[in-house]
Amino acid sequence: MYRIVFTQVLSRIDPEDIHHLTVGALRLLSATPVVRRLVHRRLAPRDPALRVRAFGVHFPSPFGLAAGFDKDARCVEAMSALGFGHVEVGTITAHAQPGNARPRLFRLVRERAVINRMGFNNAGAAAAAKALGRTRGVPVVVGVNIGKTKVVPESQAADDYVTSAKELAPLADYLVVNVSSPNTPGLRDLQAVELLRPLLRAVKEVADGTPRRTPLLVKIAPDLADEDVDAVADLALELDLDGVIATNTTISRKDVSSTETGGLSGRPLKARSLEVLRRLRARVGDRLVLVSVGGVEGVDDVWERLLAGATLVQGYTGMIYEGPLWAWRINRDLSRRLRRHGVADVRQIIGRTAG
Repeated sequence: MYRIVFTQVLSRIDPEDIHHLTVGALRLLSATPVVRRLVHRRLAPRDPALRVRAFGVHFPSPFGLAAGFDKDARCVEAMSALGFGHVEVGTITAHAQPGNARPRLFRLVRERAVINRMGFNNAGAAAAAKALGRTRGVPVVVGVNIGKTKVVPESQAADDYVTSAKELAPLADYLVVNVSSPNTPGLRDLQAVELLRPLLRAVKEVADGTPRRTPLLVKIAPDLADEDVDAVADLALELDLDGVIATNTTISRKDVSSTETGGLSGRPLKARSLEVLRRLRARVGDRLVLVSVGGVEGVDDVWERLLAGATLVQGYTGMIYEGPLWAWRINRDLSRRLRRHGVADVRQIIGRTAG
């Protein structure tokens, strides 16, 4: 049914308008306690075999929502109720900013992909902190993804990230430093180890100082050269980070029909995202939590990423093409596959095919 609605109606409407309508509806769901609890009871993951523990946090399922959908932490409860094992909000910057000019979001239906050049549009760290500080009516694991304010020069980037971290780290189950979006000028330059080291060290000091010590991860781009992937992995170990999220969107346009600028997500990213995951696993083993994102469309992709060494898997673009029951179906199918393989705990398959 959803695919018919998407093809006949949704695909004909501006994608950013659809996004705002969707977030509005989900905010209404989050604010309606009875409906929210009913949906959560029906769709949230409950199979004990799906539970994982990463960096001291318990997740009801390894499959979660990637950053980019809920930029201002407005509908975390609704997304948890729809079946996501965790919800990563953001990217959030220290100061509110409007992002880039519209149009800035483009569907590539034939390729089951999306190009965005949103530019970290968000209401700022203080507004997100206010939203995250509200009492939650259903359980939800929330990651907070932070980035650089566009007008802040590279020389002041660490201070900018620290400002966000001070606001948000105490409210997050884990914190992510995003230095890999292609839509903020100069941001990806911060992935260079000599620039990334002091930035991560400064944010980690804040995260370590929260009452529960907030786990810290770094999110990298798929467009890094292999030796740079290795360098970031080594730096994460050196600084005792908790994990790496791989990967963000790509600037590559291989095998796609559009030349729009921005970050490409969805099916075309699948192969490189998996390649980076395997390289990271070979480099760090199980010493870091690896979160795989990019081109995840269904249970086959989630299964493959877990076998390759990911403890957690994230998706977003797939939901645009599969609809609101997407996470629920992945959890259902993952539970069935575990039983079919005689596996009582999803943790038993993590890294099974890693070299």
